[in-house]
Order: sequence, then structure tokens, then C-alpha cells
Amino acid sequence: MLGWGPFGGVSMHEGGQVAVEEIHAEMVSSVWKVLVEAGAQVAAGDTLVILESMKMEIPVLTERSGVVQEMHVVEGEVLQEGDLIAVVAN
Repeated sequence: MLGWGPFGGVSMHEGGQVAVEEIHAEMVSSVWKVLVEAGAQVAAGDTLVILESMKMEIPVLTERSGVVQEMHVVEGEVLQEGDLIAVVAN
């Protein structure tokens, strides 16, 4: 784990020319809205999903530009701290 993104835990792996960002839930929360799907092109700072916790809306952002390789959540799902939300690769 290299650090925490805004409202999402972020792991980044450099593998040859491909950099991969794994975005994890930082806290127990519900998935309120999924804004992107696998295959979507995203820019650094784009919101991927909006979580809800204690009646607060929490945007989960990507820290790098690339393509959403995997989405691991659906609207209404309850996440635990550390659950994988998405994988973004350039």
C-alpha cells in the first residue's frame, strides 16, 4: 500500500510498462452510486463511485489516468474496510 487516496485506499503496482491502481474502501459504507463501468477511460481525479456512510456521500476518486479494468461493486452493496472497489491500469 503506497498511501490513501481521497476516500479510498490505493495500491499501485508498476509492472513493466503497465501501472495498476487498486482502489479499496477506506471504511464501512454502502455503494450509493456507480459512475463508471469496466472499460471506461478515466482521468486522474475522476469519481468512480459514491459511497454512503453515516448519511454522508463520499466520492471515491482515481489517482491516475487509465482504463477501468475491473469494477468489484454494485449499487446497494455494503463494503467493509479494505474491500476492493476497482482496478485502473494505464
